[in-house]
This record gives sequence, C-alpha cells and structure tokens, in this order.
Amino acid sequence: MNIFVHVSALLGILGVGVVYGTDVFCALVLRSALARVDDTTLTLVAGNVHRFGDRRMPVPGAVGLIASASATVFAAIGGDAVAAITAGLALALLIVWMVLYARISAPINRELTAAADSHTTPANARALQERWDRIIVLRATLQGLAVLALGVTLLAS
Repeated sequence: MNIFVHVSALLGILGVGVVYGTDVFCALVLRSALARVDDTTLTLVAGNVHRFGDRRMPVPGAVGLIASASATVFAAIGGDAVAAITAGLALALLIVWMVLYARISAPINRELTAAADSHTTPANARALQERWDRIIVLRATLQGLAVLALGVTLLAS
C-alpha cells in the first residue's frame, strides 16, 4: 500500500507545486508590478493573466486535490495513521484554498477578464485588484503548507 501512498503524494506535490509556485509568483512579483501601472494597463494585464490562468490552472489543481485525497485513502486503508493525517491535512488545506478562490478570486478574475475582452476599464479596477491581492499571500501559504504536508506524508509512509 505504501507505493500507492508514495505515488499519490508525489503526484500531489507536482500538482500542488504548480499552483503554489504560481500563487507565490503573484504574491511576490505580479502584485507589486500591477500596483505600478495605470488602471487601463492593470485591467488588460490582469484580465489576460486570469483568462489563461483560469483555463489552464484547474488541471494541476485537480491533480493535486485528487492525489491528496488518494494518498489519504491509501494511507488509511494501509493503516498508516500519520500518513493519512498529513495527507488529509493537505486535502483540507486545498479545500480551504478552493473556497477562497471560488468565493473571492474567481469572480474578480471573471470581471477583469470581461473588461479586458471589451477593452473597457472599470471604475473600480484598482479596488478589484486590491481585493484579489488581499488573499494571495493566504492562498500561497495554504498551497505551501499543502506541499509540506504531502512531503511529510512521503516521509511518514
């Protein structure tokens, strides 16, 4: 059963790692860069970044989520309580991330993408980006902790 836990945890690390790296980049680089441009540029850049991110990022996100759930189940079936708990913790962290993304980030992404598509600059473009920015560090932290938990799962099993 350990091989299934290991493979699942490794796949989880790969999937979560992609999202984690993206969120860290946004927290460390993109947020500061967008704060230095005018609202029209912010709308065009953020709208297009979100267009491609929202199309492409669900795949590694789903891989990370499904692999974390698989590692949890395989560890539990195999009687490895520590690995089941750490993989389960990763899964819980990813679910919290998903809720934050769905409730806060995704609606902002859609609004900025629609504005970029229509070549308009919303009067609240800066406020939208600031709302998005407020949770990006939290999102990156949740993803980072999930990667860490999956790493501990590998060590524990």
